[in-house]
Amino acid sequence: MLKRLGILIVALSVSLSWAREAFAQASDSPDSSEYLIKAGFIFNFAKFVEWPPVAFAQTDTPIVIGILGTDPFGPILDQIVRDKKIGNRGFIVKRLNWNRDSKDLKDCNILFVSASEKAHIDDVLQIVKSLPILTVGETPGFAERGGIIRFTVEDNRVRFEVNVDAAHLAQLTISSRLLTLARIIQQPTIETRKPG
Repeated sequence: MLKRLGILIVALSVSLSWAREAFAQASDSPDSSEYLIKAGFIFNFAKFVEWPPVAFAQTDTPIVIGILGTDPFGPILDQIVRDKKIGNRGFIVKRLNWNRDSKDLKDCNILFVSASEKAHIDDVLQIVKSLPILTVGETPGFAERGGIIRFTVEDNRVRFEVNVDAAHLAQLTISSRLLTLARIIQQPTIETRKPG
């Protein structure tokens, strides 16, 4: 188990090390290294999540990463996934705007919900609920509200939480190797939400 965890960490480090060099001069923003790391995680999440067969039309259908709202990644995410494949699948990155009836949301395999969309999180999660879409966000409470993965920053390090129940509802299987790196979040039940 520790050997597998080590392999995951090395794989993430390698993919981030080349990207860090490539983007060292790409942005003067203090957040650029944070989003470089988050972009690397998103790419690696795709390696450790299994979608049901219905999620893709064909065996070589690309993995669609949607960014809903203000894009904090700039060109970084596009550069990280360019020419990369997982099995036969390449990647497509799409920028999306909020629309209550958005078909675009449902066409994603990975949906990053930007912090700019915090007012719409419940609506977005309701639209994609039970669809095979890996929802990723960074707004506090994202995982508790039904999102699957939420990025956090602790001690200047990017970490993540996983709502396993939400992943199960979306018919996604998350590798135990990825889960060992995550903080597992439980969605509050109705009894837990009632005032005592």
